[in-house]
This record gives sequence, structure tokens and C-alpha cells, in this order.
Amino acid sequence: MAEESGSQRYYRAPCPGCGAPVEFRSAQSAYAVCPYCQSTVVRQGDTLARTGKMAELFDDFSPLQLFAAGRIQDKPFTLVGRLQYSYEGGRWTEWIAALDGDRTGILSEDNGAFVFALPFDLQRAAPPAADLRVGATTAFNGQNYTVASNEQVALVSAQGELPRLPVLGRPFPVVELRNDKGLVLTLDYDADPPGAYLGRAVQLEDLQLTGLRDDSAKDEKGRSFNCPNCGAPVTVNLADSKSITCGSCHSIIDLSQGIGGELRHATQDEPVRPLIALGSMGQLQGVQWQVVGFQHRMGAAPGDDEQFGWDEYLLYNQKRGFTFLVDAEDGWSVVKPTTGAPTMTENGSSASYLGTRYQQQYAYNAETSYVAGEFYWQVQRGQKTFNRDFANGAALLSMERSANELTWSSGSKIDSAAVAAAFRLDGKKEMFKRSDATPLSSASKMGCGTIILIIVVILVLLIILSTCSSSSGAGSGYRSSGGSYGGYSSGGGHK
Repeated sequence: MAEESGSQRYYRAPCPGCGAPVEFRSAQSAYAVCPYCQSTVVRQGDTLARTGKMAELFDDFSPLQLFAAGRIQDKPFTLVGRLQYSYEGGRWTEWIAALDGDRTGILSEDNGAFVFALPFDLQRAAPPAADLRVGATTAFNGQNYTVASNEQVALVSAQGELPRLPVLGRPFPVVELRNDKGLVLTLDYDADPPGAYLGRAVQLEDLQLTGLRDDSAKDEKGRSFNCPNCGAPVTVNLADSKSITCGSCHSIIDLSQGIGGELRHATQDEPVRPLIALGSMGQLQGVQWQVVGFQHRMGAAPGDDEQFGWDEYLLYNQKRGFTFLVDAEDGWSVVKPTTGAPTMTENGSSASYLGTRYQQQYAYNAETSYVAGEFYWQVQRGQKTFNRDFANGAALLSMERSANELTWSSGSKIDSAAVAAAFRLDGKKEMFKRSDATPLSSASKMGCGTIILIIVVILVLLIILSTCSSSSGAGSGYRSSGGSYGGYSSGGGHK
């Protein structure tokens, strides 16, 4: 039966499983999950047909919930459904947003942030998922895109009303494509032809959301558990953590499949002591951040046995999501994963993003050697990527490539004294200084003759190095100090 609620028209019918009322607020919704008996129902004219039963939701502790309302591009929307998926790296949630009564969008996770996407009509048929290799470029509707991820996923649960409903538990490919304008194109191969959605990054605070989940009403059951290695209590503090380390034995615990059941873990020896303690609060770039994760990483240029190391702090703010504070020998930087994918030249010597061109500084293989704290991706000791770091003055850009994913990050350099002050560690600011200090900052203590001698020696060395390196390529610079500007993350428009 169709009913009116103010200016909103919706459809209500009894559930064929239990008789409870099931509502359809969007004309685009063909499926729904009964909130009482979890029956999956399909709308057929003025009646509902039961097609099965939906598995229970896993609690993602998100601030979002059904019937939360907001605005996108000054148009109202309401969250009417939720789809929960699993893939090799963990789980993620998509929220179905009803707009204008006739359209539906998707609000989905993206590297600890969010992307809002709308259905997209492709002007040409999407190629088979197997043909879209990570890192390859292709064009849709006159726009160039880079394949950022290609994953096998499966629906594990759903809630509310839905315009589409993949078969529960059956794997299918999801391909993420991104471009240098910040666009995310998602292809869902659960049907033929595959569904296509085009979106951009959004911040929850900009969506003017109301009706969010009350933090005080969260069910904290299951948020604390015993370490599967040593038995010590472990508490999960963040809503979407996929990994956490035990504070007692330093084991890495995999939370990607939820807290319940058997937890996988990996032991770590020789713990690394972060310069900034986990849990510390700091004011950076006008935002209050908390240090929630830490990882030490090692790198080496291809074909070179000499390694270098750097640290990455994962920072969290409730409204801004996640960002990285990177401590490398050549200085500190603040970066976060990009929504789009920069355009890189064929030899990797430069990359362009949002109208800015960056020159490659380093190319190297990276490996995670130690982690502590919580992470929104499934972090593992020994994770390996191939990285390229680019710069334009103080602006930074970084690429990380693994087997199934291509991740970009952008940000800028920051003065070491500002980092120490941000975390109220001014008394230890000497420990924060890196090689980004002025090379001749101590020149005032030297005589003129000493300074001249140093300059002559430097000039001779530069001539020798220039002669020796004249045949080397621009795409494989040796990174003698520092490392990735972005950190390894398991991100995507859906994840």
C-alpha cells in the first residue's frame, strides 16, 4: 500500500515471513530486509515475495545508521539501506542514500574517509574484470582512469531497502578506477552488465548529517577481548580498525573478519619505541589529532643491498578521519591518501595531480618491519610494496603498488620544531631535528677559510658524482634518507 508522509511518498506491505510491516521509501528500491525476522524480500507490484534470510550484521561501530539525513550539493538525502561486504583484506560497508525520491547514491568507506557516488551510465561496455589490471590506464566517457584495485568480494549481510542485492556469499569482482581530477569510478561485476558508480571524496562534517548514532548508545559488547597469543586484555577503540597490536606481547592481531571467533595473530620481536607515544594528542594544521598507530618501514632501491628506514604515525580525528605523520631522515611530512589517481609519465620521472606536476625523487621497494596500535587496514609485518616519491617544492606525492592495489598519497613537508610543539615535546625538540636543517646552519661558528675549503671540496665531489652518474636513468633514484610519504593502506572507493 502506498502512503504519504508529508511530501514523501512511500510503500508499505506486510513481510511474507513474519507479517511485520516492511517499508520502501525510495522508488528505486527493489529489495528490502525485514527488520524483525531478517527475511530478504523482493517487491513485486503491490506484494512482497520472500527470497531467503539475511545473515546478521557485523557491528562496524559507524556513526552512520539507517534514516540519518544530510545534504549533498545542496540536495537532501536519507540513508535507507546498508550492504556489508568481505574481501581478502577485511570488510567494509556501503550505505544506500535516497535522493529526490527517484535516485539512489552510495556513501562508502575510502581509506578511512568517505566517497559519495551516483549510478553512472557507461558509453561503452565495461571490459571483463580480468582485463583491468592494477596500474593500467583506460578511458570511460571521455575521461582517462587508472585501475587502482581489483578485488574479489562477497556480500555478507544487508539491512533496510536496496536497489540491488548481490547473491549472499557468492564472490564477484569489484574494480576501482581513479583519475587525476579526484574521480572514483567503481565497477561491480555482480550482474551483467556490471553496475557503474562515479563519486568524489566527502567529509562527514560537510554532509550536514542529522540522526547519527549516539556514541553513548553504542553496544560495547565484544570491543574488548583477550590476546590470542598471551591472554592479556586488548581493547579496540576505533570504529573501523582492521588490525591492532597487543600492548603486552606486541603481537599483531587481525580484526578484518571481526572480533568474534578465532583471531589470527603474528608475533613481533625487538619492539621499536616511537618518538611520539601512542595515544598522544597534537594540534597540527589547525586540527586536533590523536596518535592511534605506528609503523616502522624499511626500503631499498631496486638492485641495491643498502637499506634505509623511516617511521609513520597514523593520526585520527573524528571528523577528518585519518592522516599520516611521516618521520624520515630528510624531514617530517603530513600526508593522507588521495581520492583520485595522479597521471604518471611512462618512465615514472614525473606525475601530475589536480593541476600540479611533481618530479620523482626516489623509487624503491618498501617493507613493513614493525607495527603498534590500531589501523584501518589489515596491516601485516612483512607487507611489501614498490614505491615512488615525487615532490614540487614542499608539496609531496607518493605512489605505492602491491599485487591488487595502487595507492597514492599527497601532503607537504612540516618543520621538525612544529611537530615537537604540536605534541608538547618542546623539551625533546633536538630529537626531532632531521637533515632538512640548513646545511650551513653552524657556519657562524666557523672561520671564513674553513667555509671556503668546504665549498671547494663540495664542488669537486659534485663534478666527480656528475661524471659517474651521467648514464643512470631518472626512474630509479636511490633514496638515501626517508621513505614513503603515504604509508601502506588498503583503500578503495568501497573499502
